[in-house]
Amino acid sequence: MPLVTVIEEMAKDARQACGQLRILSSAQKDAALELMAARLLEKQEDIIRENNKDLSQAKKAGLSAAMINRLTLDEKTIRGMAEGLREVAALTDPVGEVTGMWKRPNGLLVGRVRIPLGVIGFIYESRPNVTVDAAGLCLKSGNSVILKGGSEAIHSNLILTDLLVEAIKETGLPAKAIQIISTTDREAVNILIGLDDHLDVIIPRGGESLIRFVTSNSQVPVLKHYKGVCHVYVDKFADLEIAQEVCFDAKVQNPGVCNAMETMLIHESISGDFLPAMLKRFRNAGVEIRGCPKTLGLISGIKPAVEADWPAEFLDLILTVKIVSNIEEALDHIERYSSNHTEAIITNDYNRSQRFLAEVDSSVVLINASTRFNDGNQLGLGAEIGISTSKLHAFGPMGLEELTTTKFVVYGQGQIRA
Repeated sequence: MPLVTVIEEMAKDARQACGQLRILSSAQKDAALELMAARLLEKQEDIIRENNKDLSQAKKAGLSAAMINRLTLDEKTIRGMAEGLREVAALTDPVGEVTGMWKRPNGLLVGRVRIPLGVIGFIYESRPNVTVDAAGLCLKSGNSVILKGGSEAIHSNLILTDLLVEAIKETGLPAKAIQIISTTDREAVNILIGLDDHLDVIIPRGGESLIRFVTSNSQVPVLKHYKGVCHVYVDKFADLEIAQEVCFDAKVQNPGVCNAMETMLIHESISGDFLPAMLKRFRNAGVEIRGCPKTLGLISGIKPAVEADWPAEFLDLILTVKIVSNIEEALDHIERYSSNHTEAIITNDYNRSQRFLAEVDSSVVLINASTRFNDGNQLGLGAEIGISTSKLHAFGPMGLEELTTTKFVVYGQGQIRA
């Protein structure tokens, strides 16, 4: 059967499953999520065996250490996926929530009720754990999902999806609510993003090139996240011990993710007290520093930053550093180079912190905390299907509520419009 026919049939099945999901109770969905979590833990050895096939191919292909790290599934990762499913099960079901109700002068009672988006096409790269996050969130929010993972994780994604589908079938839920495109043929992406008659939204998650390709070519609406160029501004009123811990965590704790700090901005009045020890700590951790002229004048032996470095998402142990003369310069730099993902300020001055919150136009803005907290799980969403850096219809981590919309409901007693 031609690939286009296969994927069209998947989309039709997903639409039918979506209709069944809409009328399920929260208890039914939660039972399925709990069983999905149990299956992952029961089948850890099988999952790791299949993941090792992907890791072997990745090493042969010469993928970077950061890519291999994203691809790896071990017992800790699998436990984390199972815990994530259970956390989603414990969250309040958004479907059916009445978000407002009012009475019109003619007696009509008008309200808004939260409903699923519908059929979601989810295109992603590298991270097989995302398969589980996406499936769990879509199921709980009443959406059916068609998964298209990257070829580098094909074995991992297939076994994870098989286990999840087994669990939902056992609990009596529609098996086609979760489907995966099993081919590594890149043409599958082109087909999926062209199914505007069958899909309600496409969510791409991966490198900037993938997301720009999907956004430019999709006939289906896209929720997009281009890249994470995240900044931490160390203000002149910062607690320098807090600043050092936050900045180190933001860069080093996991440098290969979108919420890692890529640029550190420092007020010049505290740069002499802060930078020598901070940059020494970074260097000891293997971080390559690329500095502005003022930074080069203060610290020897670091690489000069070039214009292309400031808007770059390195996803690696590389950090750009800039000394600024005031908060205005910091805000101007963020306005120019930010990807609207995550920014943080380190300061003990309330007014400056509130100004930063008000003027920075990113999906998450933090005071005295690491950029690494821009994460659905860390913010209490249970998990996330992605982080939207556009504002329609979601901004920031997309959890259950972001996978729904609202419809109007109207209660009447025979009113007509004369």
